[in-house]
Parts: sequence; structure tokens; C-alpha cells
Amino acid sequence: MCGITGFINLKAGTEVNQALLAQMNQAQFHRGPDEGGEFIDEHVALGHRRLSIIDLSSGQQPMLSDDSNYVLIFNGEIYNFKAIRKELEQLGHSFHSHSDTEVILHAYMQWDERCVEKLQGMFTFAIWNKAEQSLFIARDRLGIKPLFYAIINETLYFASELKSIALVPGLDKKIDAKAIEQYFALGYVAEPHTIYQQVAKLSPGHNLTIKVGDTQPTITQYWDVSYAKQSPLSEEQLLTQMDQELKTAVESHMMADVPLGSFLSGGVDSSAVVAMMSQISDNSVTTCSIGFDVKDYNETDFALQVAKRYATDHQEKIVASDDFALVDSLAQLYDEPYADSSAMPTYRVCQLAREKVTVCLSGDGADELLAGYRRYGLMMNEEKVRSVLPYAIRKPVFGLLGKLYPKLDWAPQFLRAKTTFQSLAMDTAEGYFHGVSLLNNQQRKELFSSQLNQELNGYSALEVFREHQKNFDGDDPLSLIQYLDIKTYLVGDILTKVDRASMAHSLEVRVPFLDHKFVEWTAQVPTTLKLKQGCGKYLLKKAMEPHLPEDVLYRNKMGFRVPLADWFKGPLKDKLRQALLSDEMRATGLFNMDTIKRWLDDHQSGRREYSAPLWTLLMFASFYKQSQAE
Repeated sequence: MCGITGFINLKAGTEVNQALLAQMNQAQFHRGPDEGGEFIDEHVALGHRRLSIIDLSSGQQPMLSDDSNYVLIFNGEIYNFKAIRKELEQLGHSFHSHSDTEVILHAYMQWDERCVEKLQGMFTFAIWNKAEQSLFIARDRLGIKPLFYAIINETLYFASELKSIALVPGLDKKIDAKAIEQYFALGYVAEPHTIYQQVAKLSPGHNLTIKVGDTQPTITQYWDVSYAKQSPLSEEQLLTQMDQELKTAVESHMMADVPLGSFLSGGVDSSAVVAMMSQISDNSVTTCSIGFDVKDYNETDFALQVAKRYATDHQEKIVASDDFALVDSLAQLYDEPYADSSAMPTYRVCQLAREKVTVCLSGDGADELLAGYRRYGLMMNEEKVRSVLPYAIRKPVFGLLGKLYPKLDWAPQFLRAKTTFQSLAMDTAEGYFHGVSLLNNQQRKELFSSQLNQELNGYSALEVFREHQKNFDGDDPLSLIQYLDIKTYLVGDILTKVDRASMAHSLEVRVPFLDHKFVEWTAQVPTTLKLKQGCGKYLLKKAMEPHLPEDVLYRNKMGFRVPLADWFKGPLKDKLRQALLSDEMRATGLFNMDTIKRWLDDHQSGRREYSAPLWTLLMFASFYKQSQAE
């Protein structure tokens, strides 16, 4: 795992700023503390920070071809590089190292942009073709590794993290109104947007190509997951396949020349990964768990069951429920507003893991692929109503009920009829967007200033879902919302959280559930075997019954929860008010400060529950304060 950065001057004769490249590269030192390298020629500057995982003695970057015509910088791991290398050797290529980096370089030399179709792994890489004066950048299929870019004064800049591009003189830090709308709806800024109008993210499964003399890059998509076909196999056959497919994915992700372990939360997904690793490895697997000092938030007993069953070298740390020391650090870590509070325990478990290992496997991705989130079951209950009543009837009837019925924020989900009625008045994609939004449409409208609402001109973050919906090729609602999550929540929230938290500790995290071959296989599993009789991840759980305890498989999902509601009424009460009602927040011109004050008063008095909106605002305030100080 590494960090890459660089730029290409699009106007011939422009001097390359070597000092700027060094600054941009150093800003990502944490991503690769083992080595650093730079390459400069008359048009391009490439920088690399290396965290050595495979072939420790060689594979240094930037890497040049023998004729010096091609130069590569690479962040990630290619799990099938040995097979690709063998194919390339048969085609006449010679190698000087045992690294996956050199394989990418030769694959590009052999197959040009189509080389990405050969690669199995997580990656972003950039290749400079000196003869053609062109730069080629690729991002992996699921977006496990990040890539930011911007064109500033006829130069294209790119980096693994936004903090490197923020160093570029002339960068306009004007905030994108659409990004604000996305953030307060979803809790993150969705690809390809960033918080700044002038900076973009390269979307997962996409390539970027640009040449000297161009004014804009060419962006092309090389991969997407298809839900068009469902497997005709029986449940028993698919159970056998699930076991085989997962074990194959995990085994491919265990390749390393450094200490390797796994996160173990005590949930199904990480436990399944540990079970597979333990059956593959000849040695005891190192496992890492974080617990909380409050029972309702603590899963360590379940993690310990799995650790004992497989005799792992288990590392456990209990974090205090008032461990809010990281609140001020999150903005620096994520560079953009980011509202998932589980970033804090994720940071702590990465910190713990790095004490023992350099590479850690994770169970991320299983919920999206195999319908593990509770919200999927709730949505499918709504779909039963949608399937019976036409939209022309649902929209007016449930729309009116949604307006008339009181909203019971304090009640269990099944009694919150106002939200359900509102959702039933919508189609599947809009209903799902409504269900996952941190702040609903009315709250966002009340929160935003009249100036921001005017600038948005009717734009809604729902458009993010609509754009992806156009590319969905399946025909059932559960597959649609899984597809939407893969394109939005998975990459914008889950993978972003893990990448930044792990890289802050120079820890490489691998996600075997997101091996693209496994992803393609799960897309063909019938939805009736993903969500069956209210049981999410049904096929995975059934396949894991011989490998894991029943109470690990079938207990209620907990996740990395943080007690925000209590913090905001207690130890963070004053800090929250100071941050949200500050002169800086008022000066943004983005918010209705009366709304913020009302939410604060209502939450801290106990009249209403606003912990999610208030946390989302706190993270924005922290980001904005830091961005203005840079």
C-alpha cells in the first residue's frame, strides 16, 4: 500500500515545479514510510511513497521500463500478478524483480489501456508514456483505493489524498454547493464530486487519459457489476460454491512478505474471513478486536469465541465510551467533510493492528453484496406494497398520509409511520434514498441558507442515485438497492473510512469480499438466497454454519456504534455549541443559524433527537475550520 501523486503540464514549455512535487509527496508520507521516490522530465512529475509488502528489496518506484519510455507509480496490490507475469514471459517480456509493480508496467506495454482488464486486486496507478507524451491513470473496479485530480492553470494534478492537491498554488477552494447537498444527505461527498468545485475523484472502474496539448482528460469506464443474470443452481450447489469462492478470494489476499492478520469484530463477515484464513494458513492467524466499556456497544465476547475456536493470536483493546479525543483529528484525516462516527473505533482498531502486523484482512463489502443491512429488509417490506399498488395511486395517497401523520423519532422503526408513508409515495430508488438520508429533504432545506438553496436551484442528492440507476441492468428492487450501495455508500463511506484510518497508521487493509470475481459471482446469486424470511446474508450464514458458532451467525448486527446522543448532552455539550454557532460557521453563508440553534436546544434539552444531524454539522465545522487555516 502506498501513496501516489504527480502532475502533467498540458502546455508545452511550462517549467516543472520540482519543489511542489516534493511537498505533495511528503504530505502523503504516512501512506508509505518505507521509501519515497520522484521522477521528473520536461512535462511530467511523479511522486511515490512506499509501504513495502511484496518483494521488499526491489520494486522501488517510480519504476522505469528498460528503454525509459514508460514510467509507473502504483498504489495497491495485484493478487494475480504471478499468473500475468507468466503470460507476459511467454510473450517475450523479461523481469528484473519479483514485484507486482513491474508486472503492471509490462502489462501496459503489452496491452495498453486494456491491461486493467487483466488485473485482479485493489489499485490506482499512473503511467507516463514519454513517446506519446500521454498520462494514463486507472482506479480499481470497486474503488478500494482513492484518486483525486484537478486541472489548475493548464496542469493536471493528481494524488491518493486531497491534502496533496490542496498544496497546489492557484487551487480555488470554492465549495461545491452540490457537494454540500450530498454530504448532508449521505454523510459523504459522492464520486466523482469532492467538496471543492475544482477537484474531482476518479470513479471506480474508470480510466483517465490525457496528453500534452489537451485541455481536459478523457474518462472511460472499463468495468461494472451486472445483475442481468441469476444463477440457475440449487441452494445446495450455491452453498458449496459460496464456501469455495470465499476461500479462493481470501487465499489470494493472503500473499505478503510481511506480518499479516485480520480484523475480528465478532460479526459474521470478519469471522468468516478469519475462519477461511485459519483453514488456509499453516500458522496461527493474528486477529485484532476493539471493544467498548459499555455492554450494549461491545462485541468482544463474540470475537473471542471465534478466536478460541481457531486458536488465533488474538489482540484486544477496550476503548472508553467517552473516547472522543479523535473528534478534532478526523478532518485532517479525511480532508473532506465525512460524517461516519465509526471512523473513530476504526482508527483505533487499525492502531492496534499495526502493533502486530503490516497487512490486515477485513470483512467489509459483504453487507452490500449479500444483503446484510437491516434496511434491506425494511425496504423489501415496502416493496411488497409498491408491487401491489401502482405509483399513480401510491403517490397521492401515501404522500398525503406522510404529511398528516406525526413523526415518532423516539419510536421503534416499525412505528415510524410518517417516514414509511413518505417512502411509499416514492419509487424504489427515491424511497431508498429517503430511507438512508442522514437529514431528510425538509431538514436540509431548513438547514441551508436561502443563498445556498438558491444556488442549488432544485438540485437534490437523489440525482446521485438516479445517475447510477441508469446503468443498472437487473430487474428486481433488492438488486437495485445493492447496486446503488456499491456505487455510493460502499465507496464513499466504508472504503473511504478504512483507507484513511489504516493509512494513518501505515497499515494495509485488504477486502477479500470485494475481489471483483467474487463480486461478479454474488451478483448472480438469486436475491431469495440473499434475503430469506427476514434473514440477511442468508447464503453466507448457511455456508458458514460448519465454521462458526450459531450465536455469531444469527445474533442481531451491532456494528461500530458511538454514543453520540449522550456525548452531545454531556462531555461534548459545550464544544458542540461553540463549534456549530461559531463565527466561522456563520461566515460560510451556507446555513440558517437559527435552525442550528433550535436543533441544539431541542437535542440538549431532550425534546428531540438530533444526534446524527448535529454530528454531521460538527464534522463540517471541523473540516471548514481546518481548510481555512491551510
